[in-house]
Amino acid sequence: MAKLTEEQKRQRAAKRALRSALEAETDDRRRRERDEQWEREDTRLSWAEYVAGEPCRGCGLPMTDELGSWPPLMKLSEVEKREYEEANQKFRQRHTDCRAARWTVSGSRVTHCCFCCPPPPMGPKQLEKLAKLFASWPSREERKKDLDSWDLTLRCDHVVPYIQHRENTRVSTRVVDCPECGERRGVVSSERVGPAYRDDGTIRERAAADRERLARELAAAEAKLTRQQKNAAATQQRIAELQEELGSES
Repeated sequence: MAKLTEEQKRQRAAKRALRSALEAETDDRRRRERDEQWEREDTRLSWAEYVAGEPCRGCGLPMTDELGSWPPLMKLSEVEKREYEEANQKFRQRHTDCRAARWTVSGSRVTHCCFCCPPPPMGPKQLEKLAKLFASWPSREERKKDLDSWDLTLRCDHVVPYIQHRENTRVSTRVVDCPECGERRGVVSSERVGPAYRDDGTIRERAAADRERLARELAAAEAKLTRQQKNAAATQQRIAELQEELGSES
């Protein structure tokens, strides 16, 4: 079988990226419709309802059975193995088309679907911990120093800016709002531009950021060319030395 050319590889990669973006849009639309349904039908439980023992409004099962979490699979007894497999089979039958993960409440063996079943509400202690965590964060102005801007190419071919923390080596979000289309679009490709904000905290203009990125790329390319030229000169000198040795021996 003939090997693919570099151009053919690029074309195939582009098709895969486009197909993935379209799938992401479909999944995003599906989840937004579900969230809207939860909002309309008041599917999420309040903390008071959860404490009172109200069942899950997604699947109708109890939020918790208070039987304790399942032991590790290797430590299940024969009876527990049968119970576990039976519960697992029932879950798969109930959620065949959900294409989602599952969750449980600590200390319970009831399994809920991440698509059908809203997660349990946060309690007062959890909210208090989160409030303390948020309060310990650096100020918004300080956090700006660690943010980079990216260019996202969407399925509609429009390019939109996206800002995230500098430690992220790739853009994890798969769907964003396209201001030109007015629709949610899947991300086909992404490219880091550089710092999103200036030192004074104002957002960096796209043109200036692009110029800085191009300047960095140009400097890197020039440095690479210099190294290659030095290597070529050293190789040329070695060739001359070998030719001279060969000539003297003859």
